Amino acid sequence: MPRLLLPSLCLAALLAPLLARAASEHDCMIEARQSIEIRSPVEAVIESVRVKRGDFITKGQILVTLESGPERAALALAQSRAKMLGEIKAAEARLEIAEKKARRAEELYKQNFISANARDEAEAEFKLATEELRRARDNQRLSELEATRAAEVLALRTIRSPFDGVVIEVLLRPGEFGAITFKDPIMKLAEINPLHVEAVLPVSAYGNVRAGQRALVMPEPPVGGSYQTTVMVVDRVVDAASGTFGVRLELPNKKHEIPAGVRCRVQFQ
Repeated sequence: MPRLLLPSLCLAALLAPLLARAASEHDCMIEARQSIEIRSPVEAVIESVRVKRGDFITKGQILVTLESGPERAALALAQSRAKMLGEIKAAEARLEIAEKKARRAEELYKQNFISANARDEAEAEFKLATEELRRARDNQRLSELEATRAAEVLALRTIRSPFDGVVIEVLLRPGEFGAITFKDPIMKLAEINPLHVEAVLPVSAYGNVRAGQRALVMPEPPVGGSYQTTVMVVDRVVDAASGTFGVRLELPNKKHEIPAGVRCRVQFQ
């Protein structure tokens, strides 16, 4: 064998594993798990915005409050009505008297001291008092439901975060009008733990990747590094025009070290 071929063969042997590894890697994109726009559920003036761009937020945290003077007054009124027991107490007292009167009338009727008509009137008064007490309790229940409704209406004036994430952008400020239209969001949020990694593979790789499979994701500089991920979704429909199919992986990001929107390479294991 000529000596000139020996270095070439050695170089080829060294590069073969690297070329095989490069062939097994695919381009990908690291994206937020979800990105949403926060809008007002009612049309009202914004009272306060409690977060700013770049803030980390937790699920249930108050983001925005809307002016709610009339709604607070309505809730206080409804709660006061729900606590009023005077009508029920009066109905109970009337029922107690009517019951005693009906019982006494029945005894007197048996002894022939009063007529049947007098006894019937006493029984009718007892039944009427019973229904009045029932109506008073029904009204009390309606007052409690009205208080619950007023509380729910007031709750619409407080906008909370639906997940743990980060504030991408704040678009409206206190004093501005929070509308319910599609084009007027108050702010934008993103959930970045976990992150989603989206990869597009050639159809020739179909069947070699499955849900639950481990993979190594390598973000581009300046992020760099390599991270273990898990395949979550393998598309069941192949794009015939491009001869590719999509794969989604889940990348844990508890320390928020990896930003969304970064290109990467993925190697399936």
